[in-house]
Amino acid sequence: MPRMRPRCRLLDACRLRWLAHRLAHRLAHRLALWLACCLCGMGLAAAPAGAQPAVQLLRDAMVTPERPGATPDWARARAVTLPDDWAVGRAGESGVRWYRLALLPRPPAAADAAAPALYGLYVERACSVLQVWLNGQLIHDGGRFTEPVTRNCHRPQLVSVPASLLLAEGNRLELRLRGFALAEVSSRQRVGGLSAVEFGPYELMSAHHERRQVFATRAPEVLSGALLLMGSFMFVMGWFNRRQSYLAYFGALMVGWSLLLARLWVSDLPVTNHVSELLLAALMAFITWAAVQFLMRYAGHRLRWLDIALPLQCLLMPATLVAAGAGRLYTVAGAWFVLLTLQGMAAAVFYLVESRRQRSRQLWPMAALLATVVVSLAVDSAAQVLPIDNRVLLVAQLMPALGFLVLGLRLVQQYGRAFQSAEQNRAELEIRIREATAQIERNFAQLSELKVEQVTDRERKRIAADLHDDLGAKLLTIVHTSDSERISTLAREALEEMRLSVRGLTGKPVRLTDALGDWRAEVVSRLAQSGIQGEWSAPHDEDVPQTLSSRAYVQTTRILREAISNIIKHSGASQCSVRCAIDSGDFQLVIQDNGNGIPVELDGRLDKGHGMASMKGRAKQLQGQCLVESGPGYGTVIRLTLPLERHTTNA
Repeated sequence: MPRMRPRCRLLDACRLRWLAHRLAHRLAHRLALWLACCLCGMGLAAAPAGAQPAVQLLRDAMVTPERPGATPDWARARAVTLPDDWAVGRAGESGVRWYRLALLPRPPAAADAAAPALYGLYVERACSVLQVWLNGQLIHDGGRFTEPVTRNCHRPQLVSVPASLLLAEGNRLELRLRGFALAEVSSRQRVGGLSAVEFGPYELMSAHHERRQVFATRAPEVLSGALLLMGSFMFVMGWFNRRQSYLAYFGALMVGWSLLLARLWVSDLPVTNHVSELLLAALMAFITWAAVQFLMRYAGHRLRWLDIALPLQCLLMPATLVAAGAGRLYTVAGAWFVLLTLQGMAAAVFYLVESRRQRSRQLWPMAALLATVVVSLAVDSAAQVLPIDNRVLLVAQLMPALGFLVLGLRLVQQYGRAFQSAEQNRAELEIRIREATAQIERNFAQLSELKVEQVTDRERKRIAADLHDDLGAKLLTIVHTSDSERISTLAREALEEMRLSVRGLTGKPVRLTDALGDWRAEVVSRLAQSGIQGEWSAPHDEDVPQTLSSRAYVQTTRILREAISNIIKHSGASQCSVRCAIDSGDFQLVIQDNGNGIPVELDGRLDKGHGMASMKGRAKQLQGQCLVESGPGYGTVIRLTLPLERHTTNA
């Protein structure tokens, strides 16, 4: 099984969470600065520019269409009052128009010292490209008048006017404007038109222009960049984590909205007006696709038919717009916008109902965001039929972007926490898997050992049976049929040794009381036959509930026999005592004689003779010890200690 690296995964989770936190911090910082600027600008804008007596508000103008290759025919011009909206009364008109306005004459020479050296001409809305002429001299060129036309519909313009260009007897201000008819655009906000014109000292006009520029271009530019950055990040997160695919759809929604906001500050596009209007209209289908899928996936539902219908709708909408032609773009796009709005509202209602049923904690934050989007769409829809102030439209267009950013920050934070929790759970699971694997390996090893032990036990029993049936029968025959006493004695001893070996091979445990009885009978009998007075001491039967394994019984018997044999053959003792005891879970056997002791020539080399090495080796095999104490003329003491816990089994 390959080893995993949970620590590296936890480090990756921590890096992802740090990246999300850093991104959220930067975006929040920039939004805070932008809001501060907006609030400051709103405070400064509270004082109307008209309160300054030096500012002229120009509303009366003469307008005439431009004919190719000809100068403006002012004799056929008609009077209009600014602002002039081309969608009112002249919805089918398109092209270039000239506006003529009258400026106050330059102050007299006595007041020249107090007059400013530079004036400013402020135009809040000129859709879509503007040129300014003063007394027949071009002083401002706003961009291209031929396709692809420069689009400054949402950009306020400030024109600097040197005082030296103003005449004392009166001044003629002429504005050349290129615009498009209502039928040629997908939104009324981009229909041709000209707002009222303000003229005054450049410092006053510049301050006024800066305040309006914050809402008109700078705020949309900042929000568009923030939406694009965070949306791309969330799209990548959702793309690589299919279980949280709603992140990918919300990221796509943010990217689509950022492109929609870009129309407020991008002026020059490398495509014609008709193509750019088609792209903007088709973008709404993409935004609806992303919004509906986000709400459905975030609510925990996935509908297969939506996965097919929404992409097809994104292809069908631009196809119908192309088929309708440039003359019916506004009508067809308006019908599509109504349909897309209904789809978004249906998805929003479905999400709110599901969230309430599931008692989700995201109900109220999402409800606030959806309400903001609904209000923004309502204002935008009202602007298609009613004359609404541009400042109201700008605020309505910016508020959903702020809501998307706030929700995006929250989703990224939740994703970081969920990812870290998942990695921790995965690391814990890997640890548990390794522990379980180790336990399985140990169990398998134990099963293997048990299998080997079972096979070995069967083999021991087979050998024991063969020894008992074949060799035992032959030795018993020799004992009873041999005429030689020596041969009969050797055969009897061999038979006893064989029976002891067979008993060890069978593996049956032996009660310690039975073992003590067997040992006592054998020891006393052998000592008596050798003329040595024997003494036996052992606990009572009721004090000895333990049992010995067959191996421990056989090895202890052989140690005892070897010790008694040494006493009979080598010690020259007249007395021998054997004491058995149980102390602290150990079986203790002490054999003491009053013989000659170990010879001097064997001092320090007790393991070299009298079977001492075999006695100690057998005791060591049983995890015990065998100690020998002796001295010439003082007899010998053999102490055997065996731990019962390792060699006993329950009866």
